[in-house]
Amino acid sequence: MRIDAHQHYWKINRGDYGWITPDIPTLYRDFLEEDLIKHLRNSGIDKTIVVQAAPTIEETEYILKLSDHSESIVGVVGWIDIDDPSYKEQLETFQKHSKFVGIRIMIQDMPDENIILTEKYLNAFSYFAEIDLPVDLLVTSNQLDAVCELLKRVKVRGVIDHIAKPEIENGRLEPWKTQMTEIASYETIYCKLSGMVTEANHDNWDTKDFISYVHHIVNVFGINRIMYGSDWPVCLLAANYDQVYRLLDDTLPDHVSKADKELIFGQNAIDFYKLNQ
Repeated sequence: MRIDAHQHYWKINRGDYGWITPDIPTLYRDFLEEDLIKHLRNSGIDKTIVVQAAPTIEETEYILKLSDHSESIVGVVGWIDIDDPSYKEQLETFQKHSKFVGIRIMIQDMPDENIILTEKYLNAFSYFAEIDLPVDLLVTSNQLDAVCELLKRVKVRGVIDHIAKPEIENGRLEPWKTQMTEIASYETIYCKLSGMVTEANHDNWDTKDFISYVHHIVNVFGINRIMYGSDWPVCLLAANYDQVYRLLDDTLPDHVSKADKELIFGQNAIDFYKLNQ
C-alpha cells in the first residue's frame, strides 16, 4: 500500500481555520477528497493520512466524519486540548473511531515552545508514551532545542512533521542539521519528508535546493523511520501535488532502492501509525 502520510481537508465556512484568510487566496477555499483523488491516482498513491489543520475538537470530529465516507483516507491524526483536564477523556472518545490513529501537537503555534517542558505537558507526553500513542510534532527549526530537551525526559512515539521546517530558502543547515541528528538518535522518533517546498522560495525554487536537507534526514533517521507526505493543499502555495511527489523522488540519495521507496512511500507510515492493528 502506497501512502501519503500527511495531507489536509477543510471547509472554510466551518470557521476553525483562523490562519487561512482571504489574503491567502490559494488556500482560502474548500479542499476535499474530490479535489485530491485524481492526483493520488496520477502518483500511484492508494491511501492518505489526514492531519488536523485547526486546534479544535470540532475539526477532528469533522475529518473523522469525512473518513467514514472515504475509501482513500486510511487514518486521521487529530487534536486534543492538553490544557483541558479532560484531555484523556477527549482522546478516549476519539480512539473509539476505527480510523483515528494519533494526535498532533502544534508547537509551531505556541507563544513559547518551552511550554512542552512544563509539568502539565511532560505528564501528558508520559501518558502518550505509556499507551504508545503516535504523536505528530509540528515544530519549526528555531524551536528544536525544546524538542531535544523533551526527548531527553520522555520516550514518546513521535514523528517530526515537515523535517522541522528548516530555512531552505536561505540554504541554512545549522543548527538544524545538528539538532535533527540528536533527535534521530531516539529510536521511537520518525520524520516526515513533507512540507519542504513551502520553506523554499515559493516562486523560484529548484530541486537542488532540497538535496542537502533530504539526504541528511535519510542519513540520520535511516530508511525505516522516514515517510512521504505531500502537505496538500498547503503545498499549493509553491507547487502542485505532482511536483511535490516528484521532488521527493528526485532528491532521495542514489543508494535508495526500489524496496526502500516502498518503505518511504507506505510501509513506514503503516508501522508508525499501527495501521495493521
